[in-house]
Amino acid sequence: MNKKQVIMGSALCLIASMSWGAMFPVAHVALQKIDPFYFSFIRYGVVAVILSALLWMKEGKAAFRLEGKGKALLFYGIMAFVVYNMLVFTGQHLMGDSGTITASLIEVLMPMISVLFVWITAKEKPPGYTIISMLLCLAGAVLVITNGKLAFFAEAGKSLFPLLLILLGVTGWVLYSMGGSRFKDWSVLRYSTLTCILGSMVSLVIVFLATLLGLLPAPSLQTLEAVKWEMSFMILLPGIAALLSWNAGLKMLTPLNGILYINFVPITTLVIMAVQGYQVSMFEILGTLLVIFAIVRNNLVQRKMQKKRGQAAEPRATTRAVASRSGRQKDSNLNAL
Repeated sequence: MNKKQVIMGSALCLIASMSWGAMFPVAHVALQKIDPFYFSFIRYGVVAVILSALLWMKEGKAAFRLEGKGKALLFYGIMAFVVYNMLVFTGQHLMGDSGTITASLIEVLMPMISVLFVWITAKEKPPGYTIISMLLCLAGAVLVITNGKLAFFAEAGKSLFPLLLILLGVTGWVLYSMGGSRFKDWSVLRYSTLTCILGSMVSLVIVFLATLLGLLPAPSLQTLEAVKWEMSFMILLPGIAALLSWNAGLKMLTPLNGILYINFVPITTLVIMAVQGYQVSMFEILGTLLVIFAIVRNNLVQRKMQKKRGQAAEPRATTRAVASRSGRQKDSNLNAL
């Protein structure tokens, strides 16, 4: 990973995270008029169509072949476009006005969940500096959202079921983010498109059966008209732009490093609320600076460690080269004799 990749990957992950931070206030408005399940299905159903057109134009018909990876693609598609979207927005809606802040706060648990996932499945303990950076990010984001008031956690405890839904949804997105590393030979557009198509197909089955059983109300044309601007925003920015930016950024930075940028989600949510008239406190400013410091620190230490490994590898390579030349010289001398 060179300097250019780090800068570009960081920018892409930041764009995605800030887009998702903006989506919670927008979703809050839309969910007053449309069911969360239909909201999620329609949103990514349209995204799937747009991505399919882009993939067809850029890579052709062959890019839609699953190449024996259909089960993995279906799993990751379900994790991202069914589990994450449907459960997070349902939990946000059930919590009412506080759901906007709470849903964005729980997003910061993604790095911790990622570390646990890798630690358990691959027996690979992350570097100490990465763990410290994630803890600093978590502390900063919590400080931002709670405004330094412990009463926030007491109030959140009253909504255990919605919180559990949001947490399960966030875990689904972590698994999807980690899954992209299994498709390194594929383009970001291809992985994003095929998982989105398969996930949206599962969403279609869910909403169809739920509506047939009378569990979900189908939105009317008037309802769709009422949420057209919110839906357009959710499709274009947190949908297409954020999805492609996120997968591309993770490919450049690796999932464990890129997912740190998810901490900008609640911060962006807070900034939007401030624009709407919310008074930003000193706790929130300090929390924001702490998150930025943690991310910059992680990247700087990572680059320093990579530089050290590169410098350590050079003497070994030189020694091997000298030894190889020496061996060839001896063979040449023997042949001469």
